[in-house]
Amino acid sequence: MKALLNDFSLPALVAGLLATTISYAGPLVLIFHAAESAGLSQALLSSWVWAISIGSGVLGLLLSLRYRTPVVIAWSIPGSALLVGALPTLGLNQAIGAYLVANLILLLIALSGSFDRLIAKLPGSIAAGLQAGILFAFGIEVFKALPEQPLLIASMFVTYLLLRRSAPRYAVAGVLLVGAALTLLGGQLRSEALVLELATPQWIAPEFSLAATLNLALPLVLVALTGQFMPGMAVLRNAGYDTPASPIIGASAIGGALLAPFGCHGLNLAAVTASLCTGREAHEDPRRRYIAALSGSLAYLVFGIAGATLVSLFAAFPAALIAALAGLALYGAFSEALACSLSEPQERDAGLFTFLVTASGVTFLGLSAAFWGLLFGLAAHLLLRVRRVAPSPASKAGIASAHD
Repeated sequence: MKALLNDFSLPALVAGLLATTISYAGPLVLIFHAAESAGLSQALLSSWVWAISIGSGVLGLLLSLRYRTPVVIAWSIPGSALLVGALPTLGLNQAIGAYLVANLILLLIALSGSFDRLIAKLPGSIAAGLQAGILFAFGIEVFKALPEQPLLIASMFVTYLLLRRSAPRYAVAGVLLVGAALTLLGGQLRSEALVLELATPQWIAPEFSLAATLNLALPLVLVALTGQFMPGMAVLRNAGYDTPASPIIGASAIGGALLAPFGCHGLNLAAVTASLCTGREAHEDPRRRYIAALSGSLAYLVFGIAGATLVSLFAAFPAALIAALAGLALYGAFSEALACSLSEPQERDAGLFTFLVTASGVTFLGLSAAFWGLLFGLAAHLLLRVRRVAPSPASKAGIASAHD
């Protein structure tokens, strides 16, 4: 406890709270959409939100304390997108069975250690390019929101620049306060969106089928590995942390399996929100940044218990505020990742292609842009770094005598 108090800092606290806020402000919409498409009741939706929140909070706390590393756990965002089309077809009970199968496969991958071996061979420029590509979309949302709320966005932007110059550790907190104050003073807070409701877990009996395994379980595993765990580990590696991937995958699989009957569709390493907790904005000392992950994990627990009450609070604020807040908060992480991806002249092309393909957001053959960015980056790395076979001394002598 004494070590935690010594490592505590306000910027780390704010970074963690902001990371969790962003998790609810955007990706949760996909879950609402999936629940609506499947005709789920409010009770089942509330249980789903409770399960992913409690799972993310508990795992984040345990793993961050275990490794003294900012390990941020969240629910599967690409998995949420898959469910929009899959839930109405399979039904909730078969989907729960698919969640359990997917977690079993992830646990086997963790026990094999194969993912750790893959991450260890990943060049630094590609890992940084992957992170920069993921964060790019959030960075440009700041300026996309400008025509909608010019005064709000401009005020938050100027606040960020002024604080980056005078008190960089408090820049994000200042932006949040200014954005919230302008929203309240301008009467833009949608109070009708606020509700008072606590979450109640609902048990859902799993059903297993080959169709659910092929159409949902296997895709969930694939998008979790390529769209979440791989970029999430790239964020940690780029920040200088050498935490092994297998324990994180294994713990996520066990936690996801335990909470699957309550609606949890998958828990995994966060990528975008993790960048808030691993960068300098959380703390100058990397050894004290795990406090940000602890802060965000505790917020997950509170949000999970409070259910729709606190989720509705985010819905009450303008979407432009959330977009600007996320973009400005992630600017530092994006800047460092992009610079790192291009810092080594011999690896510059690989880092650049990884960044461009990932930033494009392309989805092909059911695989995310993060997967294709990684693939193109590795291809550039291998093809451009292949050395030509140098001629042997004997052949050189033969060539010389022929010229003589």
